[in-house]
Amino acid sequence: MNEGRVFRRRNLPHIDFEGKASFITACLDGSLPAAGLKRIRAHRDELDQRKKPLDLSDADWEMKKHKLLFRLVDSILDGESPVTHLRDDRLAKIVADAFLHFAEERYTLFAFVVMPSHHHWVFLPDPTWAEQFLAQQQDKEKERTPREGISHSIQSFTGTQCNRARGGEGAFWQAETFDHYARDQEELLRIIHYIEQNPVVAGLVDRAEDFQWSSARIRSKLGIQAGEPVPKVA
Repeated sequence: MNEGRVFRRRNLPHIDFEGKASFITACLDGSLPAAGLKRIRAHRDELDQRKKPLDLSDADWEMKKHKLLFRLVDSILDGESPVTHLRDDRLAKIVADAFLHFAEERYTLFAFVVMPSHHHWVFLPDPTWAEQFLAQQQDKEKERTPREGISHSIQSFTGTQCNRARGGEGAFWQAETFDHYARDQEELLRIIHYIEQNPVVAGLVDRAEDFQWSSARIRSKLGIQAGEPVPKVA
C-alpha cells in the first residue's frame, strides 16, 4: 500500500503518492489571526495526543489528523482572516492564470479556486514531465518530488508577481502549504466539490459557477464534467 508514497513532516504533514492527484491549499502570509493560530495549535496538540487506531498505518493516521486540522484552518480562513489581498481581481487573476498556464503540460488540472485569503487546487503531475523532473533532481542537495516542484513553482511565481502588482515586499504566501492526495476517483470528486463550493460556503456567491476565479466557472462555460481535466485555454 505504501509503494510510491513519500511522507515528510515539518510543521505540517506532506504526503506524495505516485499516480494520485494532490490537493493543495496555500494561505496568504498573515492570513491566520493570532486567535486562530492559538486554536489551531491547541487542536493540533489535542490530535497528537490521541491514540492511533489499530487499523491505520502511521502515515494514514498522520493524514487523518491533517484532514481534521485542515477543516479548522479552512473555516478560520473563510470567516476570520485579517489578510485578504486576493480580493484584488488583479492578484486573483495572476494566481488563476498560473494554475491554467501549465495545465495539460506539467499536470492534469482538476479544479481550483482563488479565495480572498487562500487558494485550493487539485492536480495530477504528468508522468513524462515528472520523470524528467526527478532526473533533474538527482544532483541537487535538496530533492523535491514532482508535487513539491509544481507547488513551489506556482507559489514562487505568483508571490513575486502579486507583490509586484500591489507594490508589496516580503513573504506573500505562508511558508508551508496544506496538502494531501485523493485516494480514488470518489475522493477526487469530493475534493473537487469541496474546492468549487468554497465561495458558496463562504457567502461570496450563490452558485459556484458565478465565482470568477474558479474552475467551476470554466467547467460551466465549456460543459466539462467534474473529474474531467480543466483545459489550459478557457
